[in-house]
Amino acid sequence: MINRRFYSTITVLLLGIIAITAGVRDDFKANPKLSANNYQAYPTSGFTTPTAPPAGYEPFFINHYGRHGSRWLINEKKYTYPLQMLEKGERNGKLTRRGQEVLDILRQVHNASQGRLGELSDIGAEQHQGIARRMYQNFPQVFQDGAPVVARSTIVIRCILSMQNEVDVLASLNPRLRITTDASQAEMYYMNYSDSVVKPLRASQAQLLQRCKEKWINPKGMLKKLFTDQRFANDSIDDARKMMIYLIEVTGNMQSHHQFEGVNLYDLFSNDDIYSVWRYNNANWYINSGETPLTQCRVDYMEANLLRNFIEDADRAITSGSAAPGASMRFGHESVVLPLCCLMGLNGADYRTTDLETLDRYWQTYKIFPMAANIQFIYFRKAGSDDILMLPLLNEREATLPVATDVAPYYHWSDVRDYFIDKLSRQPIIETNK
Repeated sequence: MINRRFYSTITVLLLGIIAITAGVRDDFKANPKLSANNYQAYPTSGFTTPTAPPAGYEPFFINHYGRHGSRWLINEKKYTYPLQMLEKGERNGKLTRRGQEVLDILRQVHNASQGRLGELSDIGAEQHQGIARRMYQNFPQVFQDGAPVVARSTIVIRCILSMQNEVDVLASLNPRLRITTDASQAEMYYMNYSDSVVKPLRASQAQLLQRCKEKWINPKGMLKKLFTDQRFANDSIDDARKMMIYLIEVTGNMQSHHQFEGVNLYDLFSNDDIYSVWRYNNANWYINSGETPLTQCRVDYMEANLLRNFIEDADRAITSGSAAPGASMRFGHESVVLPLCCLMGLNGADYRTTDLETLDRYWQTYKIFPMAANIQFIYFRKAGSDDILMLPLLNEREATLPVATDVAPYYHWSDVRDYFIDKLSRQPIIETNK
């Protein structure tokens, strides 16, 4: 009997793991754009009205951190490296018809990117306009006449423009809001903190990530679709894996621009190719942002100042005594949103493992940080009660926290606050070889 129970349990666990992995693959098969990791465009539909709060509770404050919207690639080499490798084939008459078509497309994309590396795109601006409009529609009580909206951005232009697109919409919906905007180096200690501890921790896992890249990513199928002569391709392409990663990233980022909406290069890659490159990037982001023992569970604490700022702003709003404390809005980067989600434990992002082979079954970036990704904490109160409720949203969808609640999807803010303060007090002490 014991053995039967044991094997039955193992079978159920294995079937669950297979189902999760299959679910990721099925997601990418249905929509390969989801595999673009941090280049995935913010959704434009599928939003639902948040669950109504318990009787008598009304929203009065929003705590927010949002990533900038869709942008051009920052690193020009991601445009030029695949282009240069294909140009070798063109010069030697070794490109397939599809290879020549791809080269022509890459030239158009690269030319369009000139002078715009890292800049907010047209679609990026629209994403923030939509977020602001839905925020206002869902929580109009927060945006009453005279309510302050304090908006801050990192000092990067795409973030400043993202902020401006949101507050412009809010101002158009209620011109009597008291909106202030700022982008200052003075705020960077919590808006986009540069943590000296993080860099060596990330670097310590470089060889592990390199082994994953070599094991998981196989560019042979892609090369066959681009080059007529595989010996030439093998001899001429300096780094075929890098070419494949960059080409998939350029392809994924095309969803950031209206002018490339009809362009699709995913036919160059098999379902396994798409999944494998995403899997490698997923592992890379986990090392760079996740709460993993591989980096002594320390990296996500780089956002400790930001989490403290969330707590402080909520405290001020709750004790202000004004009818509508309004909103505290912050605009920055995915490199902040992701570790902040991990530090908060939003939707299980604080998952811990040292096994990158199984990571993709339990921790998936595409569910966390598309372009314009945002965390919103909506605070509710009831007349005659000191119990403040909070509704956490990730990308405008109800999210979970590792805190017990009897009012799900809402939480008692006092419980969440206590959890965050305790989490911050447990910041790991880094072990060194000195």
